[in-house]
Amino acid sequence: MPQAMTIDIVKELIKSYSAGHRRFVRESKAAERYYENKNDILFGIGKKRDNDPLRNADNRIPRNFHGLLVNQKAAYMFSAPPLFDVGNEKANRQIADLLGDKYAKVCKDLCIKASNCKVAWLHYWKDDDGQWKYGVIDPKQIIPVYSADLDRQLDAVLRNYKTRDVIDGKAVYVWEYWTAEKCYVYKKKSSSISETGLEPYNAYELTGSPDESVEQTNVFEHGFGEVPFIPFYNNNIPTDDLTNIKLLSDAYDKVFSGFLNDLEDTQEIIFILTNYGGQDLKSFIAELKEYKAIKVETDGAGGSGGVEALTISIPIEAREKFLEITRKAIFEQGMGVDPDPQKFGNTSGEALKYLYSLLELKAGLMETEFKLGFGRLVRAICHHLGAECKQITQTWTRTAIRSESELADIATKSTGVISHKTILKNHPWVENAEEEEKQLKKEEDENAQKVDLYQLAFKQQGKQEKEEGGEEDGEQRT
Repeated sequence: MPQAMTIDIVKELIKSYSAGHRRFVRESKAAERYYENKNDILFGIGKKRDNDPLRNADNRIPRNFHGLLVNQKAAYMFSAPPLFDVGNEKANRQIADLLGDKYAKVCKDLCIKASNCKVAWLHYWKDDDGQWKYGVIDPKQIIPVYSADLDRQLDAVLRNYKTRDVIDGKAVYVWEYWTAEKCYVYKKKSSSISETGLEPYNAYELTGSPDESVEQTNVFEHGFGEVPFIPFYNNNIPTDDLTNIKLLSDAYDKVFSGFLNDLEDTQEIIFILTNYGGQDLKSFIAELKEYKAIKVETDGAGGSGGVEALTISIPIEAREKFLEITRKAIFEQGMGVDPDPQKFGNTSGEALKYLYSLLELKAGLMETEFKLGFGRLVRAICHHLGAECKQITQTWTRTAIRSESELADIATKSTGVISHKTILKNHPWVENAEEEEKQLKKEEDENAQKVDLYQLAFKQQGKQEKEEGGEEDGEQRT
């Protein structure tokens, strides 16, 4: 495709998607801010103390419900990341090796990104040595271009980010246009999401010329045969996890912070003085501190003097009830598990299942979407390895508070009913069924060897005793 035509396509795509992407970035930043416990209550307009002398406190205390619910889901789903089986043990080991030690962290990062930004993106590539690599990309950098048919295939990806020019070291805003065959790179000086000022960015070296010269280019062929970006949607809508609880969380922050402000303001008593005989208020305070008493006088008309204390009345019970109801609503709307210790105790396995029922529903929605993404990831790895990949079996494991005694009892009673491997996968003490199966086989072989040695020793001892007995009989016969 000619360069002039390509840049025109990129400009038109940026122009078409800019408004929607700005809204997406704004919503994503809000969710990420709440995830970091930087709620709206921290950024409201401060109180003017001069207007109300009884209301001086201005505490702003955010509660990180959104962060708790997101982390809860990530730990529940990905403390034990999904395992893959392509029907080939050699390929399974190669896939595990390519995913590497960072695989579990990548899974949690994808979950957190998708929970905050509606979708997470994973990018794979080859480094300078031809080694297959992958990593999580900030969703705010990505503008996907899907086909208009029912399959909604990913036709292209626009990625924009800030970097430093390798030549002059100045800040430059890069736009990458990824298709199934190539990547086109452009730049602009402005950070705005618009097509204005876009120009080719020669960030790559083109080698292989007859004279061995090096030519700079803004295009390279990645050779994957598909767009090397994989979406992981949060749910089927899709939406982020903040939307359902934001208003409730804001209401909780407002009432909780107001409650704290009232408690702080009640510590400051305002005295109303009638016919006070002191010279000034400083004298009043000094006498009160020293003598724990003050003197008052009557006025000339016979009016009596006195001192009254003006305090703030706090509706404690109403506040507590509101906070309790709102907290319950947050965990219901957010489809999570309230970590209140009073809700657990000596809870049975069935009761624990009920506590996790909403979280399991939310996790199930994400798992359905994530299975598609992981399927694409495994097929991309198999394509790189040259391995056959017809059907992919994914094994997902939840991490939750469980009644281990009940699970172990169920596993014991399931012997002979379901396969040994399935029992191992669901046993509370087994983290890796494959390794546990190997260890059991090893122990069985060792025990068999011990039995064989014992039987051999027993036979030899019996033979020896028989021979010794025969010799004694012979001696007696002579």
